Amino acid sequence: MRGVLWCNGSNPSKTVIEWVVTTGAPVFGVDGGADKAQSLGVEVVEALGDMDSLDVSAWQGRTTPLKEQSFSDLAKSIELLMRRGFKEIEIVGADGGDPSHILGNWASMNDAPSGARITIHHREQVSIRIHPDDGEFSADFEEGELFSIFAIEAGKVWISGSRWEVDGENLLLSSRGLHNEGMGGEVKIKGEGTLVLISKR
Repeated sequence: MRGVLWCNGSNPSKTVIEWVVTTGAPVFGVDGGADKAQSLGVEVVEALGDMDSLDVSAWQGRTTPLKEQSFSDLAKSIELLMRRGFKEIEIVGADGGDPSHILGNWASMNDAPSGARITIHHREQVSIRIHPDDGEFSADFEEGELFSIFAIEAGKVWISGSRWEVDGENLLLSSRGLHNEGMGGEVKIKGEGTLVLISKR
């Protein structure tokens, strides 16, 4: 089951908005993201979060307050959707704004338990969470197609089928995984800690 979380950052590109509308997946607004999505003509089924940046009066009967302040609204919303059985969580509207929120988006993917594919959609790229408990991740990349792998949790990493392979090297959050290249076939990725793959849409 797939769900979309619409955040309160910069509006997504037209391509991303069209993709959201055509998937048919339910759209949940993350706090003020609900207002932004609705203003663009996107149907939002429910607003989630602590409601500090939302016009609550416009959402009566369609809000789920998430008051816990130890985690971000995005992290809490991801966890809620996973508890409801969503296995694919697509995040849009997360770019722009305060740099701390940008890093917080990655932290939110790290906070989330295993069991769901979590993807942040940027203007021309995506960030995909690879959780160690979800097993090996694989995807096809064209020859010369760029992708990057970042370890948001330290641990050994394996990457095969790429121009620069990694065989059990211990990676930290660094530029070590920046701009690898596909070889026209399948690339396999796994790690002992949580990884983020950044590639084209």
